[in-house]
Amino acid sequence: MSQSPETPKAKRSPIVAFLDLIEWLGNKLPDPAVLFVGGILLVWVLSAVCSPIPFTETLPGQKDPIRIVNLLTLEKFADFLAKMTEHFVGFHPLGVVLVAMLGVGVAEHSGFINAVLKTMLTFTPKALLTPMVIFVAIISHTAADAGYVVVIPLAGVIFYAVGRHPLAGIAAAFAGVSGGFSANFVPSGIDPLLAGLTTSGARLVDEAYIVNPLCNWYFTACSSLLIMIIGWGITDYIIEPKLKSSIVDGDPNEMPKLPELSRRDQLGMVLALLSVVICFGLLTWWALMPESSLQAKPPAGEEWALYQRLTSLNKVAPARLMGSIVPLIFIFFLIPGIVHGFVSGTFKTHRDAIKGMSKAMESMGYYLVLVFFAALFIASFGESGFGALLAVKGAGILKSMNASPSVTIAGVILISTTVNLLIGSASAKWAMLSPIFVPMLMLLGISPELAQAAYRIGDSSTNIITPMMPYFPLVVVFCQRYVKNTGIGTVTSMMLPYSLSFLVLWTAFLFLYWSIGIPLGIQGHYEYIVPAPAGAM
Repeated sequence: MSQSPETPKAKRSPIVAFLDLIEWLGNKLPDPAVLFVGGILLVWVLSAVCSPIPFTETLPGQKDPIRIVNLLTLEKFADFLAKMTEHFVGFHPLGVVLVAMLGVGVAEHSGFINAVLKTMLTFTPKALLTPMVIFVAIISHTAADAGYVVVIPLAGVIFYAVGRHPLAGIAAAFAGVSGGFSANFVPSGIDPLLAGLTTSGARLVDEAYIVNPLCNWYFTACSSLLIMIIGWGITDYIIEPKLKSSIVDGDPNEMPKLPELSRRDQLGMVLALLSVVICFGLLTWWALMPESSLQAKPPAGEEWALYQRLTSLNKVAPARLMGSIVPLIFIFFLIPGIVHGFVSGTFKTHRDAIKGMSKAMESMGYYLVLVFFAALFIASFGESGFGALLAVKGAGILKSMNASPSVTIAGVILISTTVNLLIGSASAKWAMLSPIFVPMLMLLGISPELAQAAYRIGDSSTNIITPMMPYFPLVVVFCQRYVKNTGIGTVTSMMLPYSLSFLVLWTAFLFLYWSIGIPLGIQGHYEYIVPAPAGAM
């Protein structure tokens, strides 16, 4: 399948011309791995230059001012070398991707995924593929980071199979998975994670304050519809027309296909889906049985109070089930993949299943290289202290403006958006920003729940345009299966309309939601009443 340009360059709209310029400039950049190496060197040099400067900013709850750590010393370089392997293998997205891809590799090699997708296409009209892809991408948040390694590549397969540009499918899925990261109809693991960090920040002002994990649920559920509508329009009316000039020139042997299904394929798919239902039933029984080993087991005696404190701050996992999401993804693809493989005849021996895993790992070679340098850059940036300093200075500027609550919330969103361009992890950013924003806004009469909702908008909107997002290189790899010369600029220009639209319209939606007075979620308040000083009337 190939596509030729249909729109003369002279007749391109200003939006398409601008996106083409962004793509051209972005693709002139060096390989992402080299960019991360340059980032490491830049952080080292800047840390050496800024370390002698006495900054006065302090983090809430700390007396000593923030200082930049000089990483350009022999001692720090020795420490960098000693921890290099640890930083690489301990990089969270690495394990998530590799473990999940082992199971996905078996399901894909057996033909199970292709069979399911082929069946879906018979029921989903071509015109409704975009909202369906975005909907599935948003729902995938409930399964940790499964959307990045499952939904995004499958969206490319589906679009390609029906004659639409595969990169448009990848863009729509990436927008739903990452750009709409904080929008979901179903609560996910990020909700208790952020609520615990918000509680920690709130207790710097009010020691008894507790943030409900579902304090933003109503807002995020409504936001899901907003993200679907915006993403649908941008994909069909901006991105796909622009991609008409992008020729699909990937290796046909490397691009996944959806073949015709035989009777054995159909039987294999039915039995494989039945195995999924059985596995899900067994998991549910295991999780809900009295004193299940998948449930949290709080300690007894004197450790109970400490456990409650740590759990509220998200320092202790509430249940083993929540820590088993990625292995469960592996199992829920592995078992149906094996069932389908042997029933359909795709697999003859167990070696065929192992071959599927091997092929999945072969496709991850470039990603492993990128992750190696990305992990080292993020570790250096975090150790330098630049992240905390930038956050405190930004918050200080916001506070000095003495603006109205709506302007202040808009400022929180913009600062979160800016910091997100440098630090990809949502929890890492909020762990750094919540002790700054939450107490500051509480003293201004703004609730921690509203502060958290504002942060979630800023955190999500620019996920899809920053190479610092850990899964960004993986999306580039997925795109290269179809268009060989895909680079950072291609993906950035493709996702920029989503990012800007989400940022502006999602912020406006929050203000509208706020003005109507709909609760943000369970115990999701907008205002915080500052306690009167002792002895005041």
